[in-house]
Amino acid sequence: MGTNMETLKGRDLLSLADLSTDEIQQLLHLAAQLKAGSVKLRCNKVLGLLFYKASTRTRVSFTVAMYQLGGQVIDLNPDVTQVSRGEPLADTARVLDRYLDILAIRTFKQQDLQAFANYARIPIVNALSDLEHPCQVLADLLTIQESLGVLAGVTLTYLGDGNNVAHSLLLGCARVGMNIRIATPAEFEPDNKIVEQAREIAAGAGTEVTITHDAEAAVKGASVIYTDVWASMGQEASADSRIPVFQPYQVNEQLLSLANADAIVLHCLPAHRGEEITDAVMEGRQSRIWDQAENRMHAQKALLVSLLGAE
Repeated sequence: MGTNMETLKGRDLLSLADLSTDEIQQLLHLAAQLKAGSVKLRCNKVLGLLFYKASTRTRVSFTVAMYQLGGQVIDLNPDVTQVSRGEPLADTARVLDRYLDILAIRTFKQQDLQAFANYARIPIVNALSDLEHPCQVLADLLTIQESLGVLAGVTLTYLGDGNNVAHSLLLGCARVGMNIRIATPAEFEPDNKIVEQAREIAAGAGTEVTITHDAEAAVKGASVIYTDVWASMGQEASADSRIPVFQPYQVNEQLLSLANADAIVLHCLPAHRGEEITDAVMEGRQSRIWDQAENRMHAQKALLVSLLGAE
């Protein structure tokens, strides 16, 4: 635990690739300890939330995590701050750097996160961008470890759009020695650069990264079945047209029956029930979706303590 805090203190988290295998494992270990109450840590710091996109789980889980650590949270709604009136990002970053101890940003462009990291000395956390969602996947890995008891060698199948969650799953699973399969329509595959980055990481662990268009083949032998909405934030205009294209990738009881008998089902939420996942699966015995949502708070609490240090 101590090593984890020392190696991560003061750093940014813009991508899961920023973390080593050991750092992820230590974050997950700390998150499990914090969840169990076996370790009590305090962090009397101030977290800023600068969210350009809507949020339920990320906003609430970060806020509650920081409050439980004894810190404070300032919600920097872009609509009521000068960023909405065109203040240069570099200026905003340097000013917030003087006020806050850490800043979590939910935005569209990954390069905006990088710009904040370049101009601010405080830790910058990617609370979701169009490219990645690293905090989500830390919670996912915690949930898998809780449910299956192990990460290395486990096969996760993700079905749906090759989006930011798929990108972070590719990198995160590769880092911890999991096999990952992405099953998606041909025109919705994940970013090639992310796929190649994940394959390079996986090569060192001897694990597999598979991109396929065959949902049934991807599910066979998998212990984790994961899905997300078919149209992410900002893609609402194309949502209806995507439904027939993605229908073969719906996580339903028939598809789930092809996975391992003890397979668990994950969804990062919000869900469009009846589209990417059925009610029966969401509410079924294999669902770990609500544990997964809770684990956002525990994983982010471990991250906050590690980036800021405990008192």
